[in-house]
Amino acid sequence: MSRLFRDVEGGTLYPDGSVVCIGAFDGLHLGHRALVRHAVARAQARGVPAVAVSFEPLPREFFAASAPPPRLTLARTKVEGLRALGAQGVGLIRFDGRLSALSAEDFVQRCLVERLRAREVWIGPEFRFGHKRGGDIGLLQRLGAERGFVAGEIAPVDLHGERISSTRIRELLRAGNFEHAGELLGRPYAIDGRVVRGKQLGRTLGFPTANLRFPHTPALSGIYATWVHGVFEQPWPSVSSFGTRPTVAGVEPLLEAHLFDYHGDLYGRHIEVEFVAKLRDEEKFDGLPALTAQMHRDAEQARRILSEQRLRATA
Repeated sequence: MSRLFRDVEGGTLYPDGSVVCIGAFDGLHLGHRALVRHAVARAQARGVPAVAVSFEPLPREFFAASAPPPRLTLARTKVEGLRALGAQGVGLIRFDGRLSALSAEDFVQRCLVERLRAREVWIGPEFRFGHKRGGDIGLLQRLGAERGFVAGEIAPVDLHGERISSTRIRELLRAGNFEHAGELLGRPYAIDGRVVRGKQLGRTLGFPTANLRFPHTPALSGIYATWVHGVFEQPWPSVSSFGTRPTVAGVEPLLEAHLFDYHGDLYGRHIEVEFVAKLRDEEKFDGLPALTAQMHRDAEQARRILSEQRLRATA
């Protein structure tokens, strides 16, 4: 049974020990996956659970709260992905003022030694942790020798000579290069969640949408050709808007997917929206008639792109 914990302190969770990997894991790209799979393999060899430790919010979001950096995935998606990779425990540690002031040495003692009884600790290249980023692989190895665990850093993961990183993936998504981003992620870029009720403006304009909230700064915004998964066995063609909806004075990011030729009720359903191609940037129109006319043009373009992609896939 998989266990989720949120705190550095507390009772010992794994009395017989664990193998731990630590990282931001935003996007769970191929480099992240290599780290988690390595930890899982080491845990299996030792006969103990594998535990993936991350943070929520991410440290860079906490320190830049007024202008947080873009986020690839939501916390729920990250936890599900880590579990799917074989992590039997997931730490989604609350990152707040108290944790940011905790020294790297105290983090090791309280979380890795006392809470998790780590036998091995693995991190990605150049990973830093603790107050003022004072912890690195050298500190982990020194403290591990003193406190009964070994520590290691996996080698950088490249694809065709390109270093894989969440930063690079964000750049590709902003540029609309979903094919390349998908290669570095190891899967197409998608956002999932439970469909919520919106203002239902799209329905009055002839474009009902399935809406997903994204309570972080997204890595992309605009209008996109998309596939929606989770409605039927096969992905369903759609056109999606992801942004703050300036024409109707929106504020928080919202992903709105219009499923072509679909007339069912999706409220409460868990769906996944896969991004295929960017059609245009989000913009403010002079009234709803102009917006509606553009929505028709967007839908026509998205249908054509998705139809061509499906034909190539079956050729």
